[in-house]
Amino acid sequence: MRVPPPMPPKITRRRSTLHGFGVFAAEPITKNTRIIDYAGELVRNDQSEAREERYLADGCIWVFRINRTWSRDAAVGGNIARFINHSCTPNCWFEVVDRTIWIRASRLIQAGEELTYDYATVGEKTIPCRCRPGCPTRL
Repeated sequence: MRVPPPMPPKITRRRSTLHGFGVFAAEPITKNTRIIDYAGELVRNDQSEAREERYLADGCIWVFRINRTWSRDAAVGGNIARFINHSCTPNCWFEVVDRTIWIRASRLIQAGEELTYDYATVGEKTIPCRCRPGCPTRL
């Protein structure tokens, strides 16, 4: 008898005090739970660079690098995972399995708490971090 996979935790998108919209836990989420996959069009990195520049000019990071060859562009076919904000002290982490990017809880997350993870960006780092007042990090 096959056991069905567990239901993902309930999450919701709403205004964030960090930046624009954010994603919030609608119920408690236990440590290491797979919360959501970071969906988006699978593109080769050499094709994603122009897109990245366009998004960065608007102050957004929608392209997630999977590896040296592939990226996910959440502006095309993405889900609400693209609204999870960056934090230098996150409550989530990401895991890449094949070409799927999973956002996972790094600790118990309470209902109503905003989900965040460290974007681990590379490159020029032109966007100031907004995870807390006066944060010196740039994304």
